[in-house]
Amino acid sequence: MRDNGTEVTAAGIARLAGVGRAAVSNWRRRHADFPRPVGGTETSPSFALAEVEEWLRKQGKLAEVPLRERVWQQLAGHPAGPVTALVHAGCALLLVHARPPVWLEVAEGSDERLAKLLPTALEQVLAPRFGVLGERAVATPGAEDLLPSAPLLRGAAELAAEQGARHAFDFLLGRHLDANPRQYTLTPAGLAALMADLAGPARTVLDPACGTGALLRAVPAAPDQLLHGQDSSPELAALTALRLALHTAASVRTAAGDSLRADAHPAVRADAVVCHPPFNERNWGHDELAYDPRWEYGFPARTESELAWVQHALARLKDGGTAVLLMPPAAAARRSGRRIRADLLRRGALRAVIALPAGAAPPYNIPLHLWVLRRPGAAAQPAHPEVLLADTAHLAADARGGLDWTAVRAAVREVWRPFDRTGAAPERPGVSRGVPVLDLLDDDVDLTPARHLPPPAAAGGPEHLADVRERLGDTLRLTTRLTPPAAAAAPSPARWPLTTVGELARAGALSLRTGGAGGPVRVPVLTDHDVLAGTAPSGTLPEGDEEPVLVETGDVVVPVLGGGAVARVAGAASAGAALGRNLVLLRPDPAALDPWFLAGFLRGTANNRQASSYASTATRLDVRRLQLPRLPLERQREYGERFRALAEFEEALRQAARLGEQLVRGMHDGLTDGTVAPGL
Repeated sequence: MRDNGTEVTAAGIARLAGVGRAAVSNWRRRHADFPRPVGGTETSPSFALAEVEEWLRKQGKLAEVPLRERVWQQLAGHPAGPVTALVHAGCALLLVHARPPVWLEVAEGSDERLAKLLPTALEQVLAPRFGVLGERAVATPGAEDLLPSAPLLRGAAELAAEQGARHAFDFLLGRHLDANPRQYTLTPAGLAALMADLAGPARTVLDPACGTGALLRAVPAAPDQLLHGQDSSPELAALTALRLALHTAASVRTAAGDSLRADAHPAVRADAVVCHPPFNERNWGHDELAYDPRWEYGFPARTESELAWVQHALARLKDGGTAVLLMPPAAAARRSGRRIRADLLRRGALRAVIALPAGAAPPYNIPLHLWVLRRPGAAAQPAHPEVLLADTAHLAADARGGLDWTAVRAAVREVWRPFDRTGAAPERPGVSRGVPVLDLLDDDVDLTPARHLPPPAAAGGPEHLADVRERLGDTLRLTTRLTPPAAAAAPSPARWPLTTVGELARAGALSLRTGGAGGPVRVPVLTDHDVLAGTAPSGTLPEGDEEPVLVETGDVVVPVLGGGAVARVAGAASAGAALGRNLVLLRPDPAALDPWFLAGFLRGTANNRQASSYASTATRLDVRRLQLPRLPLERQREYGERFRALAEFEEALRQAARLGEQLVRGMHDGLTDGTVAPGL
């Protein structure tokens, strides 16, 4: 059967042929026999994958389609949508994984035969892993549903033969999540591993808001393990079940529905609950759940949906079981939740609140918290005298990448494990402390860790400040050495023949690219603020189909907004980063242009003034109109060396300013918290 139902976008065609999207646009304009669109929109049309492949092959532009790419295009362009295609592929891969001979027998012959025989074979695999039909999230698809998926299933099986069924499904699921970032709230793998560490070994585990299954997947395997999950999205509940079945030998029971309103696992008493609940949900069921027996610690206010999830997790634990929930920091301090927080403390249910660095999970701009809870035993027990409060803000991500999860996990384990054994924790300024419960039961019951931890020694203490002072002295001496010599007047103003960046680009002496396009890869992004401040790449780009422009060493990057005369030669710190918005990249041909000569002349104030246009609220630079003299390469290099020396002097001044600010701030903190004496 021909795969005429699968559609592919222009970006997908570009990936198949190994070219840019501009090449695909050219083919459409120049070749009358290029396949006609079969769907999409006027600005983003889609084409039949089979027709596109046939045309590319005839034109000699398709030597070999990578199997991964072909399977992904079949999934992304599936007539029933990519999620349905993912479920079908996951079911087939589970059959390939569990019963390879059965798959080989079913896959023989036509697509019609495959679709007819496959449901029976799938039911024999799905039922033992997910339970009886009607009570599980993964229903067995029928023959009519599977027929359009037959080419995809065959391709997925080929992919599994190359790299294993588990990795094949992970690749397809990961591609889908990356292509639709706004549809899903994902839990990073590092955070999932940390939450699993805190939950500890468990035979029965529940995630009542399982999403794509990242938390349940991170739980260490145990004999006869049973994993329960629920999500309000039926598609995610199904994908989670398939993902877990391919990764573990555990029995998997996932269901679709809202866990607060329609709990699918009311009889479960789990050893551990892990949960990344939705935040700030006003419509969580406040009105219809007023008399629900789960509210042992108080009825949550309408604005306290997170405390409803906390109590749901505690209600599904066996006595002594552990729950770990990701929480917004406001849940630790809002006045509307103080009575529930107080009761959690009094009864010993809340064991720890751990502040994570900003950037740990969406929303990335705020430092989220982890709450570790333990269900008290049925017999009356005295409350634990202390609660662990910890703050890992000092492990925040640097400008070039994400969090160092290895360091975060090590820091959290270092403070949690002793506390979990003994119920007490020594005081570590600025990091952790076991706080007596009675000290927290005031009018606010504020559990924000930073408000109860003693401040760390100023900037690392007097020894660290001495080191900063020494580095500042070295930098100032370097600045003195790099100070340019006195300017000597030229005998007469130079009158060079001039050319423009636009003319150089047309002549091939340099290439010109603009930044800001989203892409399928995630790399640090060089922003216009980074260029202006001389710092490392610090931005992000939205996901998109176009390949981003990647910076190389020796490129010249120019901001086009703001009216400043700035041009920066990219070094090792920027190499490999994507070019951000409002930036233009000039890549000179080394045989024709020296990059430092180019950047130096582009920074001239008069040059920028003549190439700028002015609006009511902004100044914009037309980089193509910037001018530079026509000089032989040897003469360019003479100027380039001087411009490079000026750039080194400029960077030394920046470094001195940063160190000076750090020293002043550290001295202020040390003098005010008593760690630094005022004596000279």
